[in-house]
Amino acid sequence: MAEKKEEDSYLLLKGSSSSPNEAIFFVLAYLPLFELLTITRVCKSLRDAVNDDVLLWLKIVVERPLSWRISDNILIHVASRAKGRLQFLALINCVNITDDGLLRLVSQNPHITKLHIPGCTSLSPVGVIESVKLLTNNSNHRLQSLRINGVHGIKKEDLETLENLMIINRNHQTRKKTSDKILYHTYRKYKDNIHRLVDVEICPKCDETRVLFDCTNGDACEHCTRGCESCVARCVECGICVRGDEELEEASCTDALCLNCWLKLPKCNHCNKPYCNEHAYLRHRVVLSGSDTGFLCAECHSSQFI
Repeated sequence: MAEKKEEDSYLLLKGSSSSPNEAIFFVLAYLPLFELLTITRVCKSLRDAVNDDVLLWLKIVVERPLSWRISDNILIHVASRAKGRLQFLALINCVNITDDGLLRLVSQNPHITKLHIPGCTSLSPVGVIESVKLLTNNSNHRLQSLRINGVHGIKKEDLETLENLMIINRNHQTRKKTSDKILYHTYRKYKDNIHRLVDVEICPKCDETRVLFDCTNGDACEHCTRGCESCVARCVECGICVRGDEELEEASCTDALCLNCWLKLPKCNHCNKPYCNEHAYLRHRVVLSGSDTGFLCAECHSSQFI
């Protein structure tokens, strides 16, 4: 019986010939970059199948655990599998990627529609602008989305240059209105859900280039203005602003909660602090009595063993 299962697994990977079974390609399309690169080390047939399938490389998203490891040369090598047809490039907190690496990649892939480089601290405003120029040097360019939150040194004139480059000579492209709202709590969950050409603006409070958030209450809120995460405290659960004369409720994680959300969330049985839903996985479940259950936060749970 065991031999039969092993044979079936072998046939799934190998098929009736030396190439992998076609069914495996349905899986490959859903794998993150780290796992896709790992697959190429399983066997020669899988390596060739993955490397030769251009469709798998039209969208490249570099995130943890690769963010801190990937360099300019490695990125160029990975992107070469797209054969110049790369459409979506996302480098999340890739601190080792420099202007030279980004420019080389962009020059080899002129059809990129989305360029997301948040937290790439080794990039400069000049490098970002030059990269966008390469992608928008003709009237039929396809660049529709630019994410640069966390790139240091971006000034107001740089933002204006970037936005003008993205809309210039576009017959059907209209500038996105700045009234498109970004709500803090939805941004935390779905960072790509920003309907703007460029994700950042100049914060009116600190003059830094950051993502600006709107209050959930909109115009009905008389207590806050648009501002970045550092300048305006907002509840991570509902996105409402917390006024200066109101206290933020303590949570087991470092996020801010308004009183209403704090009351609704389950609390640690020892310190009576909740986790926000984003960090609920940190709860340590405990059995109280009978079928009743509760949880301990990570700090209270670890203190039991000291």
